[in-house]
Amino acid sequence: MGLLDSIVNRAFRDEQARRIVVFSGDRRNRGYVVKSEADELKIKSFLKMFYFAHLYILIFGLLLANAWSTFFINLEGMGRPAEHLLRAESIALGVYCFVVGLPYLLLWRSYKKALPTFVSAQDEVVVSNLYSGRRRWTPALAMFGVAFLILAAVLFWLVRAK
Repeated sequence: MGLLDSIVNRAFRDEQARRIVVFSGDRRNRGYVVKSEADELKIKSFLKMFYFAHLYILIFGLLLANAWSTFFINLEGMGRPAEHLLRAESIALGVYCFVVGLPYLLLWRSYKKALPTFVSAQDEVVVSNLYSGRRRWTPALAMFGVAFLILAAVLFWLVRAK
């Protein structure tokens, strides 16, 4: 539970002698004042449930999608998967979108509908960019991702059957 606690604790901040919660998926500079310790515990338990379901859908959905797509790819008469890389990847992506995407979409909709029950619009405050350390990593991660894709394309081009 340490992982969930650390994820949930990142949503809470102390600013100007007030305790503020910033929900993920919300606008970047908007937070809500937490009025009492009981409200904070209620919000923390809700966020723990959401993040547990989030991780559960992603991890077990990936495993289930992998097993189902492997079954469909290796059906009789479909040929060897190495011969049809695009077909195999399309099947895997389609199964993943169905097995993971649909439950995650439903979870996200319920999360967004449940947020107004924990805070009110009168408690909305503008938060400072003091805690915006996550944004510094975004360009580096994007550059790493692009470099990885270029490397994968070059390796694919070098080892392809001629």
